[in-house]
Amino acid sequence: MSLLFALNQVDVRFGRVTALHGATLAIHAGERVAFIGANGSGKSTLLRLLHGLVPHAAGQFASHAPQREQAMLFQRPHMLRASTATNVALALWLRGTPWREARKAAAPALARVGLEALLSRNARTLSGGQQQRLALARAWALQPQVLLLDEPTASLDPTAKREVEALMAEAAQGRTLLFASHNLGQVKRLASRVVYLEQGRVAADLPVHDFFHGPLPEEARLFVKGESV
Repeated sequence: MSLLFALNQVDVRFGRVTALHGATLAIHAGERVAFIGANGSGKSTLLRLLHGLVPHAAGQFASHAPQREQAMLFQRPHMLRASTATNVALALWLRGTPWREARKAAAPALARVGLEALLSRNARTLSGGQQQRLALARAWALQPQVLLLDEPTASLDPTAKREVEALMAEAAQGRTLLFASHNLGQVKRLASRVVYLEQGRVAADLPVHDFFHGPLPEEARLFVKGESV
């Protein structure tokens, strides 16, 4: 597998706050990596660093995945005050697709996530689950090789969570999937590898089976026990 991202003793700082401290990781194409940890542990910062949204302050960081080949979804995706079709088409247009072709590509992308009946609906009037499905359609349309997701089901009701998770599993086929999650069941179902973050540090980095069935550092063990209660 080809190397996509390499971090060696990387720090990310926001003013006086060090959000990532001494992070060392290597991520290869085709992996499905879950980032877990308590709120404020650095999961979102790590995803944003990988996607090129925040700079690193120390250490070495190398990305071999061009940003044009990446798409990122956030816990609360930003929707333009426009139709669902326009929200998808604009993402393509901003990547250089002619507008007519971008509009044409929006319909099949929305159909893929079950929103084909809502082509003309104002995206901001959609439910939370529908907005996440629209965000996935927008990402799919870009045909990314790397998909980054920051707690994409955290604020959804159980039905919407199942729907979005199923789409995440489908989206992961043939792609590199990197996602932050508090849902350990979701991590077990979707990930091949787990990176546990504690106060901005990588405290554990293991295959998913070993993480849930093998010995862990004490802080990771306590986190898993607390989330499983």
